[in-house]
Amino acid sequence: MACEPLRLRAARVLTSQGWLADGVVHIGGDGRIHAVKAGGGFDRDLGDAWLMPALVDSHVHGAVGCDVMDASHDALDTMSAYFARHGVGAFAATTVTAQVEKIEAAIVQVRESRKLGVSGAEIVGTYLEGPYFTAKCCGAHPVPLMRPISVSELARWHALADGTLNTVALAAELPGADEAIAWLRARGVRTLIGHSDASYDETVDAMLAGARGVVHCYNGMRGLHHRDPGVVGAGLTRPEADVELIVDGHHVHPAAAQIALNSVGEERLILITDAMRATGMPDGDYALGEFTVHMHAGVVRTDVGGLAGSTLHLIAAVKHAQDWFGLPLERAWALASRNPARALRRPDLGSIAPGQTASLTAITPQCDVVATWVQGRAVFGAD
Repeated sequence: MACEPLRLRAARVLTSQGWLADGVVHIGGDGRIHAVKAGGGFDRDLGDAWLMPALVDSHVHGAVGCDVMDASHDALDTMSAYFARHGVGAFAATTVTAQVEKIEAAIVQVRESRKLGVSGAEIVGTYLEGPYFTAKCCGAHPVPLMRPISVSELARWHALADGTLNTVALAAELPGADEAIAWLRARGVRTLIGHSDASYDETVDAMLAGARGVVHCYNGMRGLHHRDPGVVGAGLTRPEADVELIVDGHHVHPAAAQIALNSVGEERLILITDAMRATGMPDGDYALGEFTVHMHAGVVRTDVGGLAGSTLHLIAAVKHAQDWFGLPLERAWALASRNPARALRRPDLGSIAPGQTASLTAITPQCDVVATWVQGRAVFGAD
């Protein structure tokens, strides 16, 4: 996408090589970073702000009253603009378990909205969360609409997506799981294990078939027991596994989050929001797929009290990671920028270096977002 060449100067720039003081990022008309220099001429001075790679939310359902399952361009565009205001430059539009026609409508709309373009954060593609889950670990997914795994159905959805199906989450213990995982991997689609009561061995078999991690670790899966390591045990010990984590203070205890980080290291831990349409909205009742869920004090629950997604902003997750893990900002930031970009097969995102896509965000030292650029275009804070 063409844009006006731009030179941004900031007090500090977080480059792929570390912090650069008084840095100037040169953005070309192709929306890519052409150079990163210390000092020199510039077109816009960000003053005392710090320039960061834009965040990448690899698992998010909705915000400000909108949801991917609304299957409308207006909903996706509204979400896109909202995410950009909070430092996100790209996101994976995530579905929920629903009737087949609703899932297909959402897949088609993501495909069309990517073609049309959105006003804020880039839509990387579709993340299919469900319907291939197990009832025991249903979370906020309706059990009656869960389905047996079908490669022919996946093939139809893959064709409908026309190259925009990025991730599929499924339960490893279901019949046909390994075949489906191998089929998806052969077509460049990432598979994660989630909402699954699989044993450790079943989960390892799925990863050997090509699965590449676990969905929101600890939540919606067989937990870790010293004689039954389960999905969590496989996720924390397999070297190929990425581990999603919702660090909002409700889904996972900080100590459990620390265990995950200690187990997988900073390269494989991915901060996600799992945010839903109540994000950025007042307390009240909201739709999540087939359910009406209830938000109180920013926490969303089903009628029976189970957590139903989050209202987390990704930049808040970064701050929590700093506090919980004792990480400096640049390392906590990578968990929500570099790592999800790599997992989504978008290595051009998530870092500031020549040749990278110019998706950037400027923040204050207190992590308040000042401005965001997506593919070199100012999408928030242009003035």
